[in-house]
Amino acid sequence: MSDEREEFLRVARRAREAAAGLAPLPRSAKDAALHRIADALVTAAPEIVKANEADVARARGNGTSEYMIDRLSLSEARIASIADAVRKVAALPDPVGETVRGSVLPNGLELRQVRVPLGVVGIIYEGRPNVTVDAAALCLKSGNVAMLRGSSSAYDSNTVLVEVMQGALTGTEVPPDAVQLVPGTSRESVKHLMRARGLVDVLIPRGGASLINSVVEESTVPVIETGVGNCAVYVDAAADVDTALDILLNAKTQRPSVCNAAETFLVHADIAETFVPRALEALKGAGVTVHGDERIRSFGGDVVEATEDDWYAEYLSLDIAARVVDSLDDAVAHIRRYGSGHTEAIVTTSQPAAKRFVALVDSAAVMVNASTRFTDGEEFGFGAEIGISTQKLHARGPMGLPELTSTKYVVTGEGHVRG
Repeated sequence: MSDEREEFLRVARRAREAAAGLAPLPRSAKDAALHRIADALVTAAPEIVKANEADVARARGNGTSEYMIDRLSLSEARIASIADAVRKVAALPDPVGETVRGSVLPNGLELRQVRVPLGVVGIIYEGRPNVTVDAAALCLKSGNVAMLRGSSSAYDSNTVLVEVMQGALTGTEVPPDAVQLVPGTSRESVKHLMRARGLVDVLIPRGGASLINSVVEESTVPVIETGVGNCAVYVDAAADVDTALDILLNAKTQRPSVCNAAETFLVHADIAETFVPRALEALKGAGVTVHGDERIRSFGGDVVEATEDDWYAEYLSLDIAARVVDSLDDAVAHIRRYGSGHTEAIVTTSQPAAKRFVALVDSAAVMVNASTRFTDGEEFGFGAEIGISTQKLHARGPMGLPELTSTKYVVTGEGHVRG
């Protein structure tokens, strides 16, 4: 057995032990630990920024795009925001012990289905070191141990963040081993986590399509699949043009490097002549490259010819694919064929159109006259999310605290025996 494998097993076994001690803790103990973590992050901000600067320098040396650098970068202000997010998680209701349903059976048995922690949750993610803290906070609040495997590009940042969190937990009721960084930066270290069935209860991958597909296909540990964000904005025939422009620009440019940014816009033919020239001008002014079909290109402007790959693309950059469609149903057909099931938006003043779009679009979130950027755990009031699930089992959409629990049945009798 390799040294890396042995080290992983040592860490995973400590995590398993910590899970047993963490699960029964009351909310007060978990909240106190989270506040200790938030305070420690702020205190250690200069040390965290220094480690992050080393990661950013390496990434720039490797030719990483500025959009991905933005995802990687931490500042003292961002660390303060991350700490605030931890405090918000502490303020959220504790899902553990909540009764999902209950009844008294005809034979007098009292039946309750209650929320319980999943156990040890492995998170595999790319680029963004803030996920290290967000994921740990959500796991702790929901009574779970976090096994964190971030990208090698953020290894220095993640190492320091985990050390700060473990230090903050020392002396609290929460075991310091409840937050663990998977040792190593090689692909083998990821495989160790994916094959730790019996030690790790569930895996949650966060990242691009190749990472997610790799985890789903290779893992022996159950996976909650998060998806890429090929999100679309559909401008209906009955759209208010000014509203549509505001929503499109926000969805694309407010932060283009995240999964809920718009990557496609679709325009009904009846409004295209009015909307498209203004949209192309506004997008160009914002530095966005439009990859358009023939009908979009007929309006002029610096539009790149769209390829089949563009319709599937999660650009994570100032690029967007664009198409004119002849009907709402054509827009839905495009989304069903090319979309990733993350978030779609319709801009319209027609209630029937809005209702039909919502009914037909099979995505985790559907926006009516609102930007796709709102698909976010904090924006939804869940606190920091563990990811956006695009699957249909157990959890879908932003995964907050309840989605990090399972349930068990508690049956109470008075000497009942089955005849």
